[in-house]
Formats: sequence, C-alpha cells, structure tokens
Amino acid sequence: MTAKEILGSPAYQAMSYEGYRERSRDFQPTVDQLKEDLRILSAMGVKIVRTYNVQLAHASTLLKAIRGLMNEDKEFEMYVMLGAWIDCKNAWTGEEPDHEVESEQNEGEIERAVALANQYPEIVKVLAVGNEAMVTWATSYFVRPWVVLKWVTYLQDLKDKDKLPKDLWITSSDDFSSWGGGDPSYHTEDLVKLAHAVDYISIHTYPYHNTHYSPDFWRVPIEESKLSELEKVDAAMIRARDFAKMQYDSVANYMKNIGVDKPIHIGETGWASTSDGFYGAEGSHATDELKQGLYYKHMREWTNEAGISLFYFEAFNEQWKDANNPVGSENHFGLFKLKGEAKYALWNLVDKGVFENLTRDGNPITKTYKGDKENLLKEVMAPPAK
Repeated sequence: MTAKEILGSPAYQAMSYEGYRERSRDFQPTVDQLKEDLRILSAMGVKIVRTYNVQLAHASTLLKAIRGLMNEDKEFEMYVMLGAWIDCKNAWTGEEPDHEVESEQNEGEIERAVALANQYPEIVKVLAVGNEAMVTWATSYFVRPWVVLKWVTYLQDLKDKDKLPKDLWITSSDDFSSWGGGDPSYHTEDLVKLAHAVDYISIHTYPYHNTHYSPDFWRVPIEESKLSELEKVDAAMIRARDFAKMQYDSVANYMKNIGVDKPIHIGETGWASTSDGFYGAEGSHATDELKQGLYYKHMREWTNEAGISLFYFEAFNEQWKDANNPVGSENHFGLFKLKGEAKYALWNLVDKGVFENLTRDGNPITKTYKGDKENLLKEVMAPPAK
C-alpha cells in the first residue's frame, strides 16, 4: 500500500496518536504498551496513525511495535504518518525566539526521520515536516514558510536520488490559515512554492478552539432560542462541522487560485471532553463527552463520504500536555481515557464487542459513566445565546 492508495480511503481510518501515560514524557511508553494501544486502534478500523516528532523515542518504539505485530499476525495492518518537529532559533530555551532563523536542531530531526522512513518503508507512508510550524500564533517556535520549503525540497530530492522510497509522500501539517485559507498575510511566494513542492496538503481545523476565539458560529441564534437544551447542542455541533468544512474549503479555494491541484486531507481536528477556562462552564460551554461524540460522528461521516482522510485528534488522553492542571482541555482530547475507558463517541463499539479481550495497561475497555447516558447528560450545557 502507498500513501496515494491509503489517504482518502474510508477503509483506512486515520488517527493522531501518542501513547504517553504519565505527566512527563520522560516516561516513554514501552513496546508492549504501544502494542496494546495499536490492537485497540486496529479493532476500531484505524489503519494509519500520525506521530509528531523523532526527537524522543516514541516514534521509533511505535514503529518497532507495529513491525512486531505485523510479524505476529500477517493480517495486521498499520501505517504511519511520521512527523519531524521544526522550530525557530531559540525555541523552548527561555531566550527570545527568532522566527526569521531556523533552529540548529532541525537538521538532526530531519535526518532521524529519513533514517526511520528508510528503516521501516513498509510502514512509514507519509513524512510531515513540522506541526503547526508556520502559524504565527505558535509564538514559542513558529518559522517562516521558507524553512519548511527548504526541508520539503531536500526530502523530495532524496526521493529523486533513490535515497528515500519513491512512493513516500512529503507534506507539512499546519493550521488551515498557514495553508492560505485565512489571513492574506500568509499568502507569500514561499507558501506558493511550498504548496507546489509537497505531495498533498495537510490542514488543521479546530472549531472547538473557535468556540472561544471566533464564537459567532457557536452561539445560539435567536431563531433557535426556544429549542430544548439538547436540541441546541445538536444544532451547534452541525454548525461546528460546517465551520470545519468552511476552513477546508477556504484552503481548497486558495490552492485553486495558485494553480495547485493536489489532495487536501485533514491532519488534525478534535474536541475535548473535559475543560475549565475558555471552553468550560465559565466559558463557551463547548466541553463534554456528548459534544465530542457528536463532533467525531459528524466529521467521520463527512470526510468518509468526501474521500478526505481525517487524522482525528486524538486516540487516548495524555496528561503531560497540561501537567499542572488536570482538568485542562489539552489533557482530554482522547477518545479513550488513560485507563482505557471508551468515551461516549465509542460506546457503540463497546456494545458491539469490538474491544472484547483487549486491555490498556491491564484494564478492560469499558464505557465512561458506566454507560449511563443520563448521568453524562447532566454535565451537558447548551452554548450561550448570541
């Protein structure tokens, strides 16, 4: 199988995945832990997972785990979109980031990714240069498009010289705006060159975050004011899906305008199930398992029908992302909790017995709220009125 065959096929569901269990990435998951997770993902139809960096051991351990499962079971099928992290100079150092100069770490990151792609050609089907590396709200580390273009061009040259597999697809996974779908300030010559250089466009869209930052689509309009609370939620989640569609279409329109005719897939989107702050009870009311489940359902249905790959963010909760705030939204984007409880989005799969005999760290896959939807609904709040 090649990326061209996999991406856009509903038979190859995609997922963003990292298997971290602890509050620090100093504790790397083991091969056996990753195998547990991969069996769970495979059971739900996921056949391609996305990783984010090769600085840490996670990606290489994951590839080892996949190869091990493939050797144990010839029917097991799992592929990887391998991420290489890209930074600007002084990123994460405590010094002022210099967004006009790239980090000296980037070269080593690219070379590690190249080595893994060559070591596991039967598994690594996509190599992504950077994660939200060009969007200017990533103030800690963003770079200008010329940096990503430099490394995409380098990787394409390696393919031409038979130093990387010919059918390996190269992209960069970034916010819809940095792919030209938003602020015109991103419409630069280097971005046009980059769009022509990649094999496909990988965009991120987050209606969830926009319930705070661009909330017009989210708030209940006057004509829906007399609906029940749950009807208001149902209508809001359709609007959330349509908001993601709008951002996708904005990139598609920009690509058409600059003469780029390439596949556009969704490298990341998701919805948290727990949050304080901007997205919780004191904020946009966006966060609960019902809304997460509806968003997952609507997005899968749309993208499957449209032939768009959706790397849903994410498979399992990770508690290192906001280690000092257990109820911070970044810790709760998973479709599974840390101990393997399936959130509402996946209750139907539990009912079907999809996860029978599978475990996470020894815990069977059960439903959150013990499967009691009435208890779940007690935490659901409709969006605020306009």
